[in-house]
Amino acid sequence: MNTDQAPEPDNRPRKQTWKRMIWSFSKLIAVVLILTFFVRGFLFTNYIVYGKSMMPTIHDGERIIVNKVGYEMKEPSRFDLIIFHATEESDYIKRVIGLPGDEIYYEDDMLYINGVAHDEEFLEVHREAHENGLFTEDFDLEGQTGKTTVPDGHVFVLGDNRQNSVDSRHIGFVSTEMIVGEANMTFWPPENMRFFK
Repeated sequence: MNTDQAPEPDNRPRKQTWKRMIWSFSKLIAVVLILTFFVRGFLFTNYIVYGKSMMPTIHDGERIIVNKVGYEMKEPSRFDLIIFHATEESDYIKRVIGLPGDEIYYEDDMLYINGVAHDEEFLEVHREAHENGLFTEDFDLEGQTGKTTVPDGHVFVLGDNRQNSVDSRHIGFVSTEMIVGEANMTFWPPENMRFFK
């Protein structure tokens, strides 16, 4: 009996290992795709901002992350940046100024809500650069919308670039049912990455 003869290699375990690895990798890819679809579809999404209505807070061409689930648990807050369905084809980004029940007016470039003056710190950069009269023209809610207060289930929104924004002064109140979510941050271009207050 010759004991020096090497046994024939058995490739079956190696093939089974590769099959298991491929199967595990396929499951991992499927889970990642499902989670990506879920997160993008139900929790967060991204938008490209077109136009200058939110400058200097958000610039034309920047990409932003929008939290779609936050308003399922709470109502919009004053000064939130929201995305909403403005028309069947277009979504807008604007800042919440008025909440249900609020009486709003501007006088001498100052925001008054229910008779109380409110500073808008996010406008300071624009105000300093603005040279021609008032940055936000005087108006009151009734003159703009025909209502004395913001109705239930709605918000009153303005763009930060008050001289160049189509907002509630033109399109009226925004139904909370039309709100997609709250803009949390800009992530592109990378050098402009920042979170919103």
